[in-house]
Amino acid sequence: MVFHKEFQNAGKEPGLQIWRIEKMDLKPVPKQLLGNFFTGDAYVVLHTTSAPSYNVHMWLGNECSQDEGGAAAIFAMQLDDHLGGAPVQYREVQNNESVTFLGYFKTGIKYKQGGVASGFQHVVTNDMNVKRLLHIKGRRAIRATEVNMSWASFNRGDCFIIDLGKDIYQWCGSDCNRFEQLKASEVAIGIRDNERNGRASLHMVEDGAEPEAVIAALGCKPNIPAGSPDDETTDRSNQKKGTLYMVSDAAGSMKTSLVAQSSPFKQEMLTPTECYILDNGVDSKIFLWKGPNANTEERKAAMKVAEQYIKDKNYPKNTQIQVMPAGGETTLFKQFFSNWKDKDQTTGPGQAYSIGRIAKVSQVPFDASSLHSNKTMAAQHGMVDDGSGKVQIWRVEGGDKVPVDPSSNGQFYGGDCYLILYTYRQGSREQHIIYTWQGLKCTQDELAASAFLTVKLDDSMGGTPVQVRVTQGQEPAHLMSLFKGKPMIIHIGGTSRKGGQSQTGNTRLFHIRQSSTRATRAVEVEPTASKLNTNDVFVLKCPGGLFLWKGVAASEEEMAAAKHVCSFLGGSATDISEGKEPAGFWSALGGKKDYQTSKSLQKTVKPPRLFGCSNKTGRLIADEVPGDFTQSDLATDDVMLLDTWDQIFVWIGNDANEVERNGADKIAKDYVDSDPSGRRGTPVITVKQGFEPPTFTGWFQAWDAKMWDTDPLDRIRGRF
Repeated sequence: MVFHKEFQNAGKEPGLQIWRIEKMDLKPVPKQLLGNFFTGDAYVVLHTTSAPSYNVHMWLGNECSQDEGGAAAIFAMQLDDHLGGAPVQYREVQNNESVTFLGYFKTGIKYKQGGVASGFQHVVTNDMNVKRLLHIKGRRAIRATEVNMSWASFNRGDCFIIDLGKDIYQWCGSDCNRFEQLKASEVAIGIRDNERNGRASLHMVEDGAEPEAVIAALGCKPNIPAGSPDDETTDRSNQKKGTLYMVSDAAGSMKTSLVAQSSPFKQEMLTPTECYILDNGVDSKIFLWKGPNANTEERKAAMKVAEQYIKDKNYPKNTQIQVMPAGGETTLFKQFFSNWKDKDQTTGPGQAYSIGRIAKVSQVPFDASSLHSNKTMAAQHGMVDDGSGKVQIWRVEGGDKVPVDPSSNGQFYGGDCYLILYTYRQGSREQHIIYTWQGLKCTQDELAASAFLTVKLDDSMGGTPVQVRVTQGQEPAHLMSLFKGKPMIIHIGGTSRKGGQSQTGNTRLFHIRQSSTRATRAVEVEPTASKLNTNDVFVLKCPGGLFLWKGVAASEEEMAAAKHVCSFLGGSATDISEGKEPAGFWSALGGKKDYQTSKSLQKTVKPPRLFGCSNKTGRLIADEVPGDFTQSDLATDDVMLLDTWDQIFVWIGNDANEVERNGADKIAKDYVDSDPSGRRGTPVITVKQGFEPPTFTGWFQAWDAKMWDTDPLDRIRGRF
């Protein structure tokens, strides 16, 4: 295949490269102008990471011609081919770009009127004769769209940038909120520093106090109308529905055949010799997966096939397309599968890794002695400290909390709810965590009471504790480490109340497993052989005796914890090694069955994701922060949701309103319940601005505890 000379340096080093289609040819966009797009043009964008991995995007402006769009598609395909078919390919349409694409332009993406056909060029000049008006929209993904230079373009709900060349004015409507003003200032600073090489002056203009230069440029100021709410009316509840089709190229005419009507899918459904379309049209996204052994023609035509599919289905033109090779699947694609495993991974819940400036930070092994100094480790393992602080436990009873006898700390019964208050020191400050543990067999009344009592306890301590809601069986590592070297023991049902004990079964099986932080827990499971696991230790109590079963890949710490469980159950235990079981062991479990025998090497690794929950549009919605997120993406007037896969943090900004505060818990629950991969019961941790534990701050690079001591708006205006 012939390669364009522009591709000689494509993907050679990490970063962003952008070309515009000019007269059916490729022309590079200068570095200082990356993020500026003419709405009459088409572009090819290449993002390279240090891994290296590649994303190729073709971007189509609303007014670009069909020929230009076609040329962009051909060049994108050639670039994909030049990089060995390894890139993920995206089709982007103005105003509906993917979160991945928007993440490249943290200070906003700018849409300019015109295009190459009408003589508009991407040039860096010292020419100060600029006259344009930009309308700034968005709280997470920021778009600056060039609009007509007239007061008629304005509204009171948004920010506008009046760009007069050597003077740049930021105008904020009287109803515009602070976080949006902050984001608009970042756009203005970006224009000055990149497009004007730092040679322009920035001015902040209040609605009603416009200087003469602005009046001269725009004329006499009429009454400015109120802003219209964003067109966020689509119901987001079914956004996570997907359908899976196989694509076959029978004699050149594409056919699709249904594989599965609705997600979650199983990874086994994807055969290596075929290509598949995952249709997430309800959220205007289409994914095409290229099997590693599919025929070359089919793989090359992938983007065409996806575009044809959109036409056949009558989907809107701006539907996003992602085409990916096997092994290069995006997080968005993988989340539709309940059991997705990357090559070198085994089963188990995903763990997130923290993102530095490189693509993947390797997992940090746990070392309790350096917990306080190593925030990344604290975050990855969910540990604020080593669990040696003060522990108080109450059981929920009759709408009140009753202290649990400290001698039975660490015993949890499925018929109960518990409140656990943990106190530790961080520097000179006393910090608190309230764990609310909810048994799977407790009553609705107790569930409601546990939530109410948590709030009451939180209020009595001045509202500073971190709240963690835990469902039985999903205990975070830190909670498991509070019992002074003893394992946490979880009984399948029953209650620890005096006289309230239900009769336990005469055959009981406990599963003992160690977490990544070396804390262990023993969970009572259904007494059947299919529950065994080669990586762990099990204790079986039955009328025929007490057995301690050790899997091939089990650890010494798990054995020690199992001995503790044996002493609790009473009786002397018979040690059994996997593969040398006596007949009585199998018969007590109802016969021999298949169980998990693959040794775990490592857990799935997934990038953390940050969402903002805001009702500024009139409805409470959650939208994702694009790109590598930073502490300044935490909007102090919103509630934010940080998803690290094995836990979810709800961060409450000091200026969030009542609706957002009260709705945050439900948003977190709905978010987990609507996860297309079928995740359920993930612990939800509520954190308040200014009282963030290291398990939260460690996900952000260079967290600054003093950041909110000064007003962020004043700080950014200091850069004007």
